Amino acid sequence: MMSQFKRRLAPLGLLLAGCIALVACGGGDPKPRSDLDTVRQTALGEVLGLTNSRGGHEWRGIPFAAPPVGDLRWRAPRPASPWQDLRPAISFPPWCAYQTNAFDEANGVKPKLLRGEEDCLYLNVYAPAFEPNAVPRGPERLPVMVWVHGGGNVWGGSDQYDASNLATSQNVLVVTIQYRLGPLGWLAAPELRQSANMEADTSANFGTLDQIAALEWVRANIASFGGDPDRVTLFGESAGARNIHALLVSPRAKGLFHGAILQSSNVGYFALDEAEGHAPPHDPRVPQKTHEVIDRLLVDFQTASMEDRAAALRAMPLQDVFNAFPVIEGDFLMIPNIIADGVVVPEDGVLQPLSDPARFNSVPLLIGTNRDETKLFNFLDERLMAATFNLMHRPRDRDLYEGISKYQSLAWRILSVDRPARLLSEGGHSPVYAYRFDWDEQNSFLGSDYGDLVGAAHGMEIPFVFGHFEFFGQVDRLFFTKKNAPPRTRLSNAMMSYWAEFAYTGAPGRGRDDALPEWTAWQAGEAGEPARLLFDTPVFEGGIRTHSGEASIDTLLQAMGADRRFDTTAKRCRVFEAVAEWYPEVAERRADYLNGACTATMGTG
Repeated sequence: MMSQFKRRLAPLGLLLAGCIALVACGGGDPKPRSDLDTVRQTALGEVLGLTNSRGGHEWRGIPFAAPPVGDLRWRAPRPASPWQDLRPAISFPPWCAYQTNAFDEANGVKPKLLRGEEDCLYLNVYAPAFEPNAVPRGPERLPVMVWVHGGGNVWGGSDQYDASNLATSQNVLVVTIQYRLGPLGWLAAPELRQSANMEADTSANFGTLDQIAALEWVRANIASFGGDPDRVTLFGESAGARNIHALLVSPRAKGLFHGAILQSSNVGYFALDEAEGHAPPHDPRVPQKTHEVIDRLLVDFQTASMEDRAAALRAMPLQDVFNAFPVIEGDFLMIPNIIADGVVVPEDGVLQPLSDPARFNSVPLLIGTNRDETKLFNFLDERLMAATFNLMHRPRDRDLYEGISKYQSLAWRILSVDRPARLLSEGGHSPVYAYRFDWDEQNSFLGSDYGDLVGAAHGMEIPFVFGHFEFFGQVDRLFFTKKNAPPRTRLSNAMMSYWAEFAYTGAPGRGRDDALPEWTAWQAGEAGEPARLLFDTPVFEGGIRTHSGEASIDTLLQAMGADRRFDTTAKRCRVFEAVAEWYPEVAERRADYLNGACTATMGTG
């Protein structure tokens, strides 16, 4: 989804680059350089890293599993091979194989091209600088934060996220990992299960198994870098957070992490029969049945044994594999992912186990969303937005734009924060900490106020968490300006401090310096009023502060029905259908809303 956003703003970004300078350009920092002080011993051999522009150390492209190529395609990751000589870890690894989309198009690469490599199971380590004889040991070892990147599980790589500031400013180790994407990462097929060499090979969640293998590498090796293998915190955004949900309920990930931060997650999964295409998928954006796609790929092997069919799939040119799967709106490969296969992910999915701490990896949790999540996507929706020369953006109906964005984003929060937090609390699990990110101080340009139009949209919190505001490309100059630099830097420092304190202690408290507002745990039912921390600057709002209250689908429908901005039934139904388009659970309540006044044929257009 981020790809469409950048494509829409790319001409604006180029204009900004040529005619104005909203922020000072970088380039004054020294380039990273290899440094013998970074030599570290891993279980497979020695690695040489870099000293980066923050004065910290980093190691790039360390293998955590064998290349999943040839007969290892669609199998659980195998151990990487050892090496004898000092291995330079100074270059980022290639992304896992993926299909280009509009994000790549904005950078001059056509969509629907095959890029990346199957040989991609590598990770990067960021740490404060330590001479070899001063690497923390024993109780002095630092907590470890492992980042799982987003991108719909079909796009993205570890080099998108510069963790040097987070690591050096908060005195933690940060590991950024990669995992197989698209149909290489998630595929349910009897051919693959019946050709398994071990139980893990019968899973359909190969990308999830890659993440588990990366965590196993952390457990075995991170002490050599000064990290504490008994204080590992997962954090991730969007699909990355969705993957962490799967790790929370996977028995195979038990004991590999000790806390989890889920940013803008969605608690979604596919049943095995849905993933194979033998039952209608609950996500209508997956239009083709997997078993029919595989039958087309294996048209010359119709009467072959399951083992021979699997061998043919593993030997098939990668381009043929990716060509066979559908693309949504010309941009994104859409495949079922996070599959309840009963091997890696429980058969009843990723939500139900949260009601019983004995059924999931019960660790401290920090979960949240952004206030305006869906403005990222609604800004791109020509049914809702108009633009002149793709520069001067305005809502076709401001009340509808704001209302649709509000209730879609609220539904996102209900399903990914409020409901899981209640399940966890009622099931006896604690602690759970909740937040909402509200920052919306982007600049105005040519009459378009991007604080209103984009605001606290999906992904906007990531630069604040990493303390690095070169993130959205040319559009950074529009969002992150000299004017908003001091307050947003303070907000970023606070968020990094809370995230790091959570990694240190399992509770965000008052941050690392004990000077921030106290972040109290979510409570539900008789235990107390549910509470979340709001993240904002004090420029126009109240800064960082506590907000109490819990929402549900019932209260969402009530608020939509009573919203005075919508003065006709047609407008109220238009908002309802816009929310239902995103959330099947809302669509199922159509008959309950306005006494059934909204029909299934109504849309946002």
